[in-house]
Amino acid sequence: MNKFDQLITAEVPLQIAGVPEGMDALFIAQAMDHVMDPGHGVMLHIARDDHRMSNFAELVAYFSPDTEILTFPAWDCLPYDRVSPNPEISARRMITLHRLATTKNPTKKRLVVTTINAVTQRVPARDMFKDLSFSAKCGDSVNLEKLTAFLMRNGYARSSTVMEHGDFAIRGGLIDIFPSGQERPIRIDLWGDTIEVMRFFDPISQRTADKIDEISLIPISEVILDEESIRRFRGAYVREFGAVRDQDPLFEAVREGRKHQGMEHWLPYFHFRLENLFDYLPDCPVTMDYLTTEAFSDRISAINDYYQTRKDALDHTPKGAATALSAYKPLPPEKLYLTADEWQTCLEDRKIHLFTSSHAPPDISHMTLDGKAGRSFSPERNDPKQNVYDALRKYCVSRQQDGRRVIIASYSAGSQNRLAAVLKEHGMANHQVMADWASRDKLPVGSIGLIILPLEHGFESGNLVIIAEQDILGDRLVRKLRKSRKAENFISEAAALTPGDLVVHMDHGIGRYEGLLTIEVNGAAHDCVHLTYSGGDKLYVPVENIEILSRYGSEGSDGQLDKLGGVAWQGRKAKLKKRIRDMADELIRVAAQRALRKGAIVQPPEGLYDEFCARFPYTESDDQLRAIGDVISDLGSGRPMDRLICGDVGFGKTEIALRTAFLAVMGGFQVAII
Repeated sequence: MNKFDQLITAEVPLQIAGVPEGMDALFIAQAMDHVMDPGHGVMLHIARDDHRMSNFAELVAYFSPDTEILTFPAWDCLPYDRVSPNPEISARRMITLHRLATTKNPTKKRLVVTTINAVTQRVPARDMFKDLSFSAKCGDSVNLEKLTAFLMRNGYARSSTVMEHGDFAIRGGLIDIFPSGQERPIRIDLWGDTIEVMRFFDPISQRTADKIDEISLIPISEVILDEESIRRFRGAYVREFGAVRDQDPLFEAVREGRKHQGMEHWLPYFHFRLENLFDYLPDCPVTMDYLTTEAFSDRISAINDYYQTRKDALDHTPKGAATALSAYKPLPPEKLYLTADEWQTCLEDRKIHLFTSSHAPPDISHMTLDGKAGRSFSPERNDPKQNVYDALRKYCVSRQQDGRRVIIASYSAGSQNRLAAVLKEHGMANHQVMADWASRDKLPVGSIGLIILPLEHGFESGNLVIIAEQDILGDRLVRKLRKSRKAENFISEAAALTPGDLVVHMDHGIGRYEGLLTIEVNGAAHDCVHLTYSGGDKLYVPVENIEILSRYGSEGSDGQLDKLGGVAWQGRKAKLKKRIRDMADELIRVAAQRALRKGAIVQPPEGLYDEFCARFPYTESDDQLRAIGDVISDLGSGRPMDRLICGDVGFGKTEIALRTAFLAVMGGFQVAII
């Protein structure tokens, strides 16, 4: 019996020894490819944290592209928090639960990757998904009122602009929805009550893109606000905490069928019963990261600490005090989270195999894969007398002479191209970019394979040697791409204003800020910015559109209020536009003169520039790579450079400046950095 069969058919839990991180993902991918059949092959892997979960899932997806990979992340908020999980996290959780509950015979082999925090939290029962879905095709009739009710019940939030998962907007015959399981929101165009066309659209520009023929909607949240769930919550809440007065914000919001920040932390009160992720995956093989058991102990301790802190605060709040009405009332931890005994039962009832990079004790059932951690070039990297690339060349040659296949994994296309140039400079020109993992078998003898894979550290297994970019250059730091802020997030800027401050509305001019109000529109509560104008006119700006407001430049609040609907503001805007046009004419004239001038030509020194760039620890973002390419193009154009690099703090402007300075110095020019 091979080791893949042994993993799938083992009757007892195994400790899988000799498996460094990275190799575990390769082994799981190979096991699924060799043993499992579509429709019957399902495995569960439990990672110790979210970073490891994402990395493991991405590695398996590369090694086994035919495997369906479902991730199930934990909530990104603390236990007993006052805030709800991120809508994107909730959407990913719901799409995984829905697919597991409704797709009994998947067309692909399936791997579910989760974390210890996620798997130890209870989830809605599988039967919740039986009737909680909505599907429609082009040409179908849609009852707008019923669709709106479905969305509101299932966790979607009505908004004027759809920008993130769980948002929906209705404007006449247009319905915008950002459903679970989609990377982009969908715009439904109605003709009467019939769906005429559906398209994806960009949430930033709001421009439509590809057409689609069908839309399928499932709940965006684990909390369902239908009549039965609301009634169940009210009863459980009163039984747990006693009679509730109207001023309890959570109880009041749920009673009215409204979403409330953090209501997910009372999840058990909304459902008849809860299950756990193991219930969705009966009898499937389970593997776990090394140290996952210790991570569970830390998780249980943290949950109990947070609960006790909330409970102590509630117990010490005087019953008649005003703060008692809105005091946090924590439910007992065993209602939402698995207890230590329940977790132990889960381990005993299922074949849970533990990966470890070390050797297993002889008294434990185990199998050994004989893998080992890859070579680290840290000593050469930190020794100024040695060259790390010369050490890399010697290592690759020695492994190839042993009959092994050598592959180097880079984090991005940019770093791969740079590494290829450096390898060529140091006598390793015989390398080949691999399109996918399957092409490794076609790698010529003596050639080094180059792949793009977020492998943190390399490993050796059999005749395979994988070297990670970090092994050569040190830790690579991947910047988190900052998503465009949703309009509601601008409310923090409004909070910096005080009533009486002057603000400027893009269309209506100078008004006075009076504060934030909640008003009801078509039966839905909306937070609005309250502005007053000359003559006492009032304007309510939804917080979703607060980006069209800005603070008035004068601090003394001495500006004159505009009249709502008047022409004075439009007149001032027209004059300003004329001044801008005049300024543009001047800029065009200056640009034309600059275009006629000649400048020095600076070209990147081959090899040396790539080595310099490789020393930066961060993986470049797409925008950063584009800016670097534009700067290099400017330097080689023979025209005076006229470029300003703008970007958020910490997103790589200094790195661009240093690269430019290096090119200029190598070209024989002086550089000043201020």
